[in-house]
Amino acid sequence: MATSVFKKYLSLLAFTAPAFVIYAIFLLYPTFSGMFYSLTDWNGLNRDYSFIGLGNFVELFKEDPDFLNSLWFTLKYVVFMLVLQNVIALLLAVFIETRTRSKGLFRTLFFMPNMISTIISAFMWTFIFSQVLPQLAEKLAVSFLDQQWLGDPKFSFYSILIVSLWNGVGYMMIIYLAALQGVPQSLKEAAVIDGANAFQVLRNVVLPMITHAITICFFLTLNGAFKVFEVVYGLTGGGPGRATQVITMNIYEEAFSNNFRYGYASAKSVVLFIIVLIFTLIQITVMKRKEVEA
Repeated sequence: MATSVFKKYLSLLAFTAPAFVIYAIFLLYPTFSGMFYSLTDWNGLNRDYSFIGLGNFVELFKEDPDFLNSLWFTLKYVVFMLVLQNVIALLLAVFIETRTRSKGLFRTLFFMPNMISTIISAFMWTFIFSQVLPQLAEKLAVSFLDQQWLGDPKFSFYSILIVSLWNGVGYMMIIYLAALQGVPQSLKEAAVIDGANAFQVLRNVVLPMITHAITICFFLTLNGAFKVFEVVYGLTGGGPGRATQVITMNIYEEAFSNNFRYGYASAKSVVLFIIVLIFTLIQITVMKRKEVEA
C-alpha cells in the first residue's frame, strides 16, 4: 500500500517537475536573489560588492523623499483604480447582461481596448490629450477640454486614470459577466415578485452570489495598480518633474539612471513586494469572510 502511494506521488512529481523547474529558475531564483542584493551595494556590473545589511532600507526611508512621494502617489492611484475600475466594470456587466439583443456587440466594444498594448494605448491617448481635445474645445466652445492634461499635475493624475480605466475595465467586465451568468434567473424573478426594485435585486441577490468574482477582480486590480508602469511612462514619463512618478518608475530610474544602484533598487523592490503582499492578504481575508457570510 505504501509503495503504491509513493509511486503515485512520484509520478505526480515527475509530471509537475518541468513546470516547477521553469518556475524556480525564472521566478523564485530572481526573487530571492533580489532580496539578497537588497542587502548589498551591488551596482549590477561588478562582481565585487559589499554586504551593508539594512543600510539601503534606512536610506530609502530617511534620505529619499522622491521614493516616499512616489509611494504616496502610487497608493493614491491604487485606491482610485480599486474603486473606479470595479464599479465601472460591474455596471457595464450588469448593463450587458440585461440586454436581450446585441450582447455580443457591446461585450466586444467594451473589451476591445484591453486587446491593445498598454504602452500603445498611452501613446494614442497622448495624441488625444495634446491634439484632439484642444481642437474639440475650440470647435465646440467647451473650454474645459482645453487643459494641460499631461503637463499640469492637477490634471495629469486624472489623465493616467482615464487611460488605465479605458484599457483595463473591459477585462474585469468579462469576469463579472461570467459571474452574473451563474446567478439563477429564478432568484431574481422571486425577488421582483416580492416587490424588490432593480437596485434591491442587485444589492441583496446578485452581489452576494458573485462575491467570488469581486474577490478575483479586487485581487487583479490591486496587483496591477501597484505595478503600474507603462501608462505613466507613455503618458507623462513621471512628470511634470516627478509629480506623477509611481514606485515602479522610481525603481527603474534607480537601477538604470542613477549610477546603476541595483542593490538600492532591489531594496525598493522588496519594500514594494512587502506592501503588495500585506494589502493582498488583507483584501483576500476580508473578501473571503464576505463570501462565507454571503
